[in-house]
Amino acid sequence: MKGQARRILDDLRRARVLVIHPKDEDGKVLTDQLRRLGCEVNAVWPLPAALPEGTDTVFISVEDTPADQAAQLFEGHDPAIIAVVTYESPTSLKAIYDLNAHGVMSKPLRPLGILTQFTLARYRHGYEARLAGKVRKLEETLKGRRVVDRAIRLLVDEQGLDEDAAYRLLRDQATSERITMAAIAEDLISAHETMRRLGLGSRLKSDQ
Repeated sequence: MKGQARRILDDLRRARVLVIHPKDEDGKVLTDQLRRLGCEVNAVWPLPAALPEGTDTVFISVEDTPADQAAQLFEGHDPAIIAVVTYESPTSLKAIYDLNAHGVMSKPLRPLGILTQFTLARYRHGYEARLAGKVRKLEETLKGRRVVDRAIRLLVDEQGLDEDAAYRLLRDQATSERITMAAIAEDLISAHETMRRLGLGSRLKSDQ
């Protein structure tokens, strides 16, 4: 448990935090507590024109900030976002939803709750990133499988091979060149399409 707690604290201390909040007592409580944790903190108000380079976590006062402008600021950066609210109004709830906030803090802010929300928001953000990575990998695998299946079908239709022989041919060539079967399959499909555009198809079947 101590080792895990140490890793959590080390992760928080490595964070590069942007605080977008009016320069009032709540803003001071927030920035002071984050700095006590050892974070690199950049406090700004109003909304900046661009996200400071390297920012990975943002605390933002959503009721004082146009949600559409904030969303544009974060676009392409994907920081962990903690929304700071005064009331649970429809406007603030919509802003939380639109920003896909990973955590929510209610005013008046107190040092006691900041660490918890900070930790949970970064964990949720990291979990979402890992999940998105798994989804991308699965999509790439499925795409590669479809490409390989198409290449096998080409070899069956154009070269008269059976499916097992076509699969082995692609596999052996991929192993020989130390690339994926999908890459070999894409090369085969590309070459076939080029030949077709030139009016040159396989002659094997017609010659047999």
